[in-house]
Amino acid sequence: MSPSPESVYPEYETETSQTTKLIRKFKETPFVPIGMGGFAAVVAYGLYKLKHRGDTKMSLHLIHMRVAAQGFAVGALTCGMVYSLFRDYVGKPKE
Repeated sequence: MSPSPESVYPEYETETSQTTKLIRKFKETPFVPIGMGGFAAVVAYGLYKLKHRGDTKMSLHLIHMRVAAQGFAVGALTCGMVYSLFRDYVGKPKE
């Protein structure tokens, strides 16, 4: 019952760093980081405009920024799904 010298998950040990794993994931699903970046950009823009919103109520401003950020994230995920479907079914060579 001694543990074997072989690893249970050898594919995880071949990758040396977290950056390699992150780059591989970004290549597999490129629209997820785009969606995350867009979401962060909308939030940053909303925080910047919060100071200069004029007569607009704060609750209305926050609702608009939330809808914009969610819309960007959902749009990026939708584009990612379309890209994935295209890559798997249309771009796949016929066998």
